[in-house]
Amino acid sequence: MTFDLSRMPGERLTVRGDSEVGRFPGAAPPTRVELTIHKEDEKKQEEGACRRWFRKMCPCCCKRQNSTSYDVTDKVEVIKPSTPAPAPLTSLFPFTELKLSVRSVDLLSSKTGQNRLEHHTELYHGDELIIRRGQTFQMEMELNRPFSSDTDKMHLDLKTGPLPMVSKGTHVIIPLVDHLEDERWEAKIVEQNDNKIKLSVNSPAGAVIGLYGLSVTTRSLKGDATTTYKSPANIVLLFNPWCEEDTVFMDDEEERKEYVLNDTGRIYYGTEKQIGARTWNFGQFHEGILEACLFLLEKSDMPPSGRGDPINVVRVLSAMINAQDDFGVLVGNWSGDYSDGVSPAAWSSSVEILRKYHASDGTPVSYGQCWVFSGVTTTVLRCLGIPARSVTNFQSAHDTDVSLTTDVYFDENMDPLDYLNSDSVWNFHVWNDCWMARPDLPPGNGGWQAVDSTPQETSQGIFRCGPASINAIRSGQVYLKHDTPFVFAEVNSDKIYWQRNLDGTFSKIHSEKKAVGHCISTKAVGSEERADITHLYKHPEGSEEERISVETASRYGSKPEVYSMARAEDVCVEVRMEGEGPKMGADAKLSIVLKNLSSEPRRTVLHSQVAVMYYTGVLRGAIKKEEMPVELLPEEEKIIDWVLPYQQYQNQLVDQAALMLTLSGRVTETQQVLANQTTFRLRTPDLNIMPLGEAVVGKEMAAKITFTNPLPRTLKGVIFRVEGLGLQKGHEVVVGDVGGHSTVTLTEHFVPTQPGPRKLVASLDCKQLTQVHGVADIVNFDFKLRILTFFSDFNLRILSLI
Repeated sequence: MTFDLSRMPGERLTVRGDSEVGRFPGAAPPTRVELTIHKEDEKKQEEGACRRWFRKMCPCCCKRQNSTSYDVTDKVEVIKPSTPAPAPLTSLFPFTELKLSVRSVDLLSSKTGQNRLEHHTELYHGDELIIRRGQTFQMEMELNRPFSSDTDKMHLDLKTGPLPMVSKGTHVIIPLVDHLEDERWEAKIVEQNDNKIKLSVNSPAGAVIGLYGLSVTTRSLKGDATTTYKSPANIVLLFNPWCEEDTVFMDDEEERKEYVLNDTGRIYYGTEKQIGARTWNFGQFHEGILEACLFLLEKSDMPPSGRGDPINVVRVLSAMINAQDDFGVLVGNWSGDYSDGVSPAAWSSSVEILRKYHASDGTPVSYGQCWVFSGVTTTVLRCLGIPARSVTNFQSAHDTDVSLTTDVYFDENMDPLDYLNSDSVWNFHVWNDCWMARPDLPPGNGGWQAVDSTPQETSQGIFRCGPASINAIRSGQVYLKHDTPFVFAEVNSDKIYWQRNLDGTFSKIHSEKKAVGHCISTKAVGSEERADITHLYKHPEGSEEERISVETASRYGSKPEVYSMARAEDVCVEVRMEGEGPKMGADAKLSIVLKNLSSEPRRTVLHSQVAVMYYTGVLRGAIKKEEMPVELLPEEEKIIDWVLPYQQYQNQLVDQAALMLTLSGRVTETQQVLANQTTFRLRTPDLNIMPLGEAVVGKEMAAKITFTNPLPRTLKGVIFRVEGLGLQKGHEVVVGDVGGHSTVTLTEHFVPTQPGPRKLVASLDCKQLTQVHGVADIVNFDFKLRILTFFSDFNLRILSLI
């Protein structure tokens, strides 16, 4: 710093730094220096009137002291301005005023930064600013000069959608305020350092979600022309289950970890007596998935202004996940021919599906069935911040005529009338639950809502279903939206058997009150176990509450009079299965149990028919029929062994290796109708995955995958699909043909990229054998982190000793 002393005494002196003052960046505020000059030990004297007269009369004798001969004291008094703000530019340049403008904006979007951590978005791939609504976030700005609240004005603009409008909530104008308040868009300066300021910005809990562009507008209080800075970086706003004011708020932290943050899960399949489970990679934080989910919203017909309501968002997404009528994500295929796509059973992750859909600019991916639709739906909802889970209903009814019953029709001879039997009962069906309040319904209907993306029936002209309140389903309040009657029939409809009369009319001959909605399953919170949530969907079977619920719902169906009939029954029939049930490649063995509950003998002819069935409940064709005369003594229980040889089904099976055994008959003495339908599957083997070596981030390891063909014949064109989030990218391994009872061993080499517990998932793709998969739990260690932790612990121990 230099002092300019070549001035007359008493002049004001300016101190200059290394940079210029005024309009150049980095300029320091000018420091004023008052310099007082006088001689040592000399007092200032006033010039009298006489001396002034004498000097005028004789200037040579009385000269004024030379102004250049003076001494400078070593005392310099530096007087700084009272405020850090610079002197107005107009004091230096009276006719110029420097307009305030923004030079740059830092959204503080690092994964490890305050914004991402506080908003629980640090797991998303990339360094964009991803935040949740109803919560404050920070940003920093560099200006061309210091900001003065006395002379400057500033506001932020956030815009989303193709035609942002303030009235629609898609163009948000955020003012600067002195104090932040909840439930409104506002910003406050929380730090200021020269030309840099830090803002804290608040968003309301009902804000529209999606991708926002940011701009900053500045002007002076005089109302002069404005300057606008457009940020090159965007902001992604998501739903917020951590915010009490958000309609998707979930108050249990463990449930939030499971239903929002867990990127893997379990999907259940099979039959109620043989429940299978497969691991599914939801991958909602994986690279490209958030972009794909936002693309899905953009591609839908929903206006951006509707994206603030999770009810609307979920309803639209249930339509967009299937490609039935809007070119959505997945093409459904239940034909068994997947030659021009991927077999639904081969998928084990949503990541490849969504990335492929996005990369192709919205070309539907082939193919999907219910568990694939559900897995993708879970991914999309969790990615957007809506708590969600995949749910499997065993013995799931498909009601096609809104009767709220599952109807089975027979002719006069008790042969099924296939052309009338459009209702069906699927071995299992997978849909989703999502969590939200329902302000559009009476109180008590918030919480879990059922939503189904599998295209089954149309809702308001579009293949979609839900969200339907589970509480409304449980109580039979099927008049509450959306699509509650259909979901109620899936889980709690009675199975009604009808027989054609000679005049062509039909009479109700039997009803099964416990035929559908069994073992409704989802992954348990915080573990790999199965949680049975049947009690959430229905009251205990046979209870008075359950019967009231069924009869309440039936009043709103197409056959409200169906429950006016009552019939006594004293013979019952059921089918039992030993252990986990029949295995693929062996004879299928079941037990038929008849009980006579009366004190009189009973006789009947039991008709049995077993048919190959798609898991949706659609029958492909009968492969075995027989008649069995049965005589029962009073109060006798009789067990009949039933066997289906391997040779009879080996070339007949379709996707899930499912079969349906139908039993029917009439009791001679009472004319009571006996009827029972039991579904079962032939269990397939698992892929055995064994990790080899220590799992360390950045270090190569391996895993051995072993499979044994359970069939006595060759499997053609076997393909393995392997994927592990944080372990390796999904890929195919072509194995080729595998001989009967042969064993295949595959060793995978990969380098873990993310620390912590991960899952390596593999599945087998083969036309002759489906639903073969496996999973291995692998805990990746970060060696560098372990070293840092060791030395940190070591230092703490040393300090404790000191």
